[in-house]
Amino acid sequence: MSTQPLHILIIGAGTGGLCLAQGLKQAGISVTVYERDRTRINPLQGFRVGIGPDGIRGLRANLPSELFETFLATCARPPLYLNLLTEQMKELMSLESTLLTGDPDPARREHTVSRMTMRQVLLSGLEDIVHFDKTFTHYEQQDDGTVTAFFADGSSATGTVLVAADGANSRVRRQYLPHATLVETGLLSAGAKVPMTPENVALISEKVLKGMSMVFAPRGVGFILHMVEFPWRHDGQLKPGIGVNEAEVLAQWPGMLYDNESDYIGWGLWAPRQQFPRDPMNLRGEELVAVIREMTSSWHPSLRTLIARSDPSTALPVNIRTSQPIVPWPTTNVTLLGDAIHTMTPGRGAGANTALRDARLLCKQLVAAHDGQLDLLTAIHGYEEKMQKYGAEAVKQSLAQMDPNAPINKPVIGTAIMATQRTMLRAVNHLPPAKRAVARAFSRGRGADRQED
Repeated sequence: MSTQPLHILIIGAGTGGLCLAQGLKQAGISVTVYERDRTRINPLQGFRVGIGPDGIRGLRANLPSELFETFLATCARPPLYLNLLTEQMKELMSLESTLLTGDPDPARREHTVSRMTMRQVLLSGLEDIVHFDKTFTHYEQQDDGTVTAFFADGSSATGTVLVAADGANSRVRRQYLPHATLVETGLLSAGAKVPMTPENVALISEKVLKGMSMVFAPRGVGFILHMVEFPWRHDGQLKPGIGVNEAEVLAQWPGMLYDNESDYIGWGLWAPRQQFPRDPMNLRGEELVAVIREMTSSWHPSLRTLIARSDPSTALPVNIRTSQPIVPWPTTNVTLLGDAIHTMTPGRGAGANTALRDARLLCKQLVAAHDGQLDLLTAIHGYEEKMQKYGAEAVKQSLAQMDPNAPINKPVIGTAIMATQRTMLRAVNHLPPAKRAVARAFSRGRGADRQED
């Protein structure tokens, strides 16, 4: 390997890639990010994501302290409840936020953020590092220990390490680990945003309005409903009543110029492919919303009305895929993080959090190589050895939460299993100790009790 100073090439300006770039810049390591989007504003980045303890630890470790405070200030209002409901909006179980988000340590709480907003936070201070409109085509590794990335516009860049942070359809992974393929789970999903108007808010209960709600319907159909309220209005002006510190941070944050988010009610539905009356992958906008309305024709009228009032420009389908286990590979100066190596279902909401965990660990290892504490390949190997284990476990657990072949999705036995589960949830809902145990299990699954990597 080359003994020249490190220069890291990151392919992809997503959550994990940008968090890694922030950490490397903090450590004084030369880094450049190449992103295929033409600008820093991508409307597909606009949906909600939950950032839990693993993600917060990654952000806090890699971001400058003032930028981490900006991230916290730009989070949407945290849910006060986690509700489990029937498709008729009847409560099965509801966990209060004090069981989930009451800890004063941000790394032990759940945070609701917009992907667009988080992207603007992570881009802050990296304007001279991130190059847009750069579509990666392939790389070449040289005998002197360097690696060169090539782009569709004919340009190229050479560095000491190439990091694939280019998502589930990673072109780097396709070249580097062609056997690391994705498989379809058999589940499809669709989602959209609903304007948070007084008329729409009036359709839902106080608990649903102040929480995040999950619906588990018959035949393997699932549904999520979440309220996303920001500290600012649609025109970018800060709302009254927010803290003085938060107001000062937001007023000074230039990323607001690139963020057009406003309060909304978000929903998402997933189901086995055969439950969709038409293939949703070829549909957009009003046609996609119409299919979801057809699938929920027997549901509570308020839910159906919310779906009908969706902003059609935000309605998008998703083919839910997952990575397959692969054996460890020989370490080189090409490595991967996030969805580029461990794509997972949204079943546990772990994708972004695992990418941030990757970014923290890989940054730590590269800093050790930069400081002469570790040989470069030893440092990368140490990252990959840990990442492969926890990444594979996250993929496995996420798939278990959204398994179309689970017995509960079967036509006959599934009905009996669902009835039993609903009875158990209602019983737990009236037993505070049991509810606390459920909340603790949820927090552990998000990394609340995990030791530092």
